[in-house]
Amino acid sequence: MLKLIKKEFALTLHPTNVVFLFFAAFVFIPNYPYEVMFFFSSLAAYFACLAGRENKDLFFTCSLPVEKKAVAVARVIFFVILQIAQVLLCALLSVVKTAIIDLPNAAGTEANAVLCANGLVMLGIFNAIFFPAYFANPEKIGKPFVFGAAAEFAVVALAITACFAVPFARDVLDTPDPAHFGAKLVYLAVAACLYAALTAFAALRSAGNFEKTDL
Repeated sequence: MLKLIKKEFALTLHPTNVVFLFFAAFVFIPNYPYEVMFFFSSLAAYFACLAGRENKDLFFTCSLPVEKKAVAVARVIFFVILQIAQVLLCALLSVVKTAIIDLPNAAGTEANAVLCANGLVMLGIFNAIFFPAYFANPEKIGKPFVFGAAAEFAVVALAITACFAVPFARDVLDTPDPAHFGAKLVYLAVAACLYAALTAFAALRSAGNFEKTDL
């Protein structure tokens, strides 16, 4: 598995996978829906899979002495590593932003732990929708991406709405760190568990679908 993951970094990594990581710096944009940064992580996954389709990457990988299900799981893990890297970078830059810029975000969630939690929820939902459909038919990438992206923007809309319409979200969750940090950590832990569960489902379902796929 480790060798397959190394192969993903060597041959599947797309320039946007690296560039979009630094969109975590969106937290420095005044009055911006910061959750949008996580959509770009999913867009980078789409570009990488699209480039892989044109390069016949999955066909090449399956010609190696490896199990087809391992190929699917390795690719999901590869993107999970990139997703977690973006969430961690978002957390770091959020701390920096809060320390040097004391301005509220009038467009939605503050740059805080809840933002990272919302990002994990978005990415977990995307993984559960995109990867099983992608590995069921690697030639048809557009439709799985559209459905996954639509689900992500639904989360963005709910998060922004909650910041203005739900008292608990407005008064507790949508505040600069470290205010109400205990409640935010609980929210983050729940989001992390949801991300792990959805991504595990994505990996297992992708492996099963890919084993049935005729390349």
